[in-house]
This record gives sequence, structure tokens and C-alpha cells, in this order.
Amino acid sequence: MSDSAPLPETWEPRPIPEVTPESAPYWRGASEGELRLSACPDCGLVFHYPRALCPDCLADTEWTVSSGRGEVYTYSVARRMSGWPESDLPLVVGYVELAEGPRMMTTIVADPEDVDVGTEVEVRFVPTEDEEVAIPVFVPV
Repeated sequence: MSDSAPLPETWEPRPIPEVTPESAPYWRGASEGELRLSACPDCGLVFHYPRALCPDCLADTEWTVSSGRGEVYTYSVARRMSGWPESDLPLVVGYVELAEGPRMMTTIVADPEDVDVGTEVEVRFVPTEDEEVAIPVFVPV
């Protein structure tokens, strides 16, 4: 990762996500340094965003811990973003295809020149003021 794209020390002033009963274990895991994914014990589907029921077969889901590694599936660069700290622009937003299969939309903390489709990335966590919520972001490896 380039020196010009350091990880933010805290997520604020960016908005923090609303925590729901279904997503609370996901956010708590992030605050503990784990990227948790929902998995179906019946059909084997691993997916993101957290849901109580499998979107494929409607079985109850379980939590599994991701390796936190993947590759950039697609991305976009925003050079201006309302409410985003000027020091963290340009902003690279994209979908990362995780090693476990699901794709998740995320921030990729890197200079745009260091990101391309297929770039290998790994997760990092940015703390928030809420001890039970951290934001997963990805950095090139």
C-alpha cells in the first residue's frame, strides 16, 4: 500500500452503519478483528450481507470466519464525496470477491493507480466510537 493512502485512525466523521439484530454479530466480529460471513449448513452457500435465513434454501444460517483475503472484482474512483474527509480522497469503492466466494461492496484503501480488477486484497478494520462496531476495508497485498 502506498504511503499516500494510510488507513484512517477512526471511521468518523463518516456515517456508521445501523446495527440490526441480524447484523450485530457481523459488526461485533469486525470490532474483534474477524470478517464474519453467513453460511448455510443445509446447502453450503456462504454469503454476505448477514441474514437469518439462507437466500437460496431459506434454512437458518450460521456464522463462519472469513480468511479476509480476496480480489477486486470491480471498482470505481470518486474524486469528490460529500461528507468524506478531504484527506481520504480520492475514494476507491469496489466489490471484493472473497476467497470463500461472496462479493462484498467495500472501500479499498489505496491509491487508485494501485488498484485494478484482479488486484489481491486483504481486510483491515477501522474502529468507530462504538466499541462493538468496526468497519472492514481492504488493502492491496
